[in-house]
Amino acid sequence: MTPIALTIAGSDSSGGAGIQADLRTFAALGVHGATAITALTAQNTMGVEAVQLSPPDFVLAQMRAVAHDLNVGGIKTGMLGSLGIVEAVIEGLQDFPGIPVVVDPVMVAQSGDVLLEEDAIDAIRARLMPLAVLVTPNMPEAAQLLGEPIARNENEMAAQAKRLRELGAAAVLLKGGHARTPLSVDILVDAEGTHRLEAPRIPTRNTHGTGCTLSASIAAELAKGALLHEAIKTAKAYVTAAIAAADQLHIGKGRGPVHHFHKWWTS
Repeated sequence: MTPIALTIAGSDSSGGAGIQADLRTFAALGVHGATAITALTAQNTMGVEAVQLSPPDFVLAQMRAVAHDLNVGGIKTGMLGSLGIVEAVIEGLQDFPGIPVVVDPVMVAQSGDVLLEEDAIDAIRARLMPLAVLVTPNMPEAAQLLGEPIARNENEMAAQAKRLRELGAAAVLLKGGHARTPLSVDILVDAEGTHRLEAPRIPTRNTHGTGCTLSASIAAELAKGALLHEAIKTAKAYVTAAIAAADQLHIGKGRGPVHHFHKWWTS
């Protein structure tokens, strides 16, 4: 049976993040991608110029259309934008019983542009995260979800990941990409304890879509039947390789995308 993953996220007109990055990730990992588009963004590698949110009832309609026909094996959420959309997604997930959900709590773009209305944060924290097998915040997102300063070291990252998990998610992967350390260290907290995942920190500015790609690759591996730890390990290796190959691409004047198809493209 063909593995299928669903991404519930916004569109990036420059193709570097959001729905476009998710679909490329799914394809690169051998998974068919379905979508529920939460927003249209007018953006490029330098920033977000405009955002048009989808009507919540249309987000729900997209999810239900997929649920009633496709055998989805993994789901990820990305940019949700508003409280109404968060509530629609929570309702729509009822049509996917037992399907693992990865929540990427997208709040701010790498350019600094805000992608989530303030009143939606509480709903993500209190109602969406408890539905997730995994939540994948970066360091600023973790701090915002907890109402705390950004973690300064690995010990503080682990403590914040534990507090986030106490909000109801089965596991939390706190990404360390924003840290200024020689290694890129993520902290995973689950029912078994705290786990440290490291990879080389690659000197490139072309990291647009990294968070979307990581959560999408985890969802893709779950759709293929992988256990969570295996899915995370495979996804981190894939993203690290995509970042390492990013400078092979020459896209835009700002932060370019990671190279999703680094294994297949020759130039």
